[in-house]
Amino acid sequence: MNFKKNLKIIRAITMCLALGTMGCINMNMVSASDNLQAPKSAFDKNYKPDMSRGADNFYQSDKVNMQKVEFKNQYNMTVVGNLFVPKNLAQNEKAPAIIVGHPMGAVKEQSANLYATKMAEQGFVTLAMDLSFWGECEGLPRNSVSPDIYAEDFSAAVDYLGTRDFVDKDRIGVIGICGSGSFAISEAKIDSRLKAIATVSMYDMGTATRSALGHSQSVDQRKGIIKEASNQRYSEFLGQERKYTSGTADKLSENPSDIEKEFYDFLSYYKRI
Repeated sequence: MNFKKNLKIIRAITMCLALGTMGCINMNMVSASDNLQAPKSAFDKNYKPDMSRGADNFYQSDKVNMQKVEFKNQYNMTVVGNLFVPKNLAQNEKAPAIIVGHPMGAVKEQSANLYATKMAEQGFVTLAMDLSFWGECEGLPRNSVSPDIYAEDFSAAVDYLGTRDFVDKDRIGVIGICGSGSFAISEAKIDSRLKAIATVSMYDMGTATRSALGHSQSVDQRKGIIKEASNQRYSEFLGQERKYTSGTADKLSENPSDIEKEFYDFLSYYKRI
């Protein structure tokens, strides 16, 4: 890596930490209805956000242009993203670019858009994308967990950005929020085109699944979960309803904890249909 050439990316990516700690809200799979068709839109425009903590996922800037884009990953699945381009980008200028990955179990409208917008205001071309099986991306069944394909999506995003005539293909970096941080790092190991990686509230989803928060899950409990998941395959093969694991509840309990309320507020306004 040419450090001086990529210093601008490294410096500017670090400023994303100043946007707040709202990056990693959901750390597991989100419950969903069992409709296997990808939604036309994952964004509920009628939702009124909780602004009490100042994290505005609905922030829009008059300094950037946004457009929806689509491209294929190497599994021939369509990946959908929001492309942000600074309005003051000079004609024939090739700008550095940043890919922004959303938290595990979320969609691009949940924090990724905000980070992408803020970084575009700093002069970067940015791409907030849905990971495969989530949001507007292809992938069946919906909300599947497939870290290898998630990682591939970041390389597919480089394919797209690196072939735009207004992007400097030698200066493409990543901001990975929550679970996306680990997926981006995994892909950077095998894709030298990713020149700089920054993570926000990065979460190791594998360790979280195996050991739970604070390593509170015993080996016997883990074995029980694996056994239940294995037997569930028989049920679904025989036509029974698909079962989703853990994550944010569809409805708040009678006396929800602060964490449960925060998760629900952050995630529940997106249509998982």
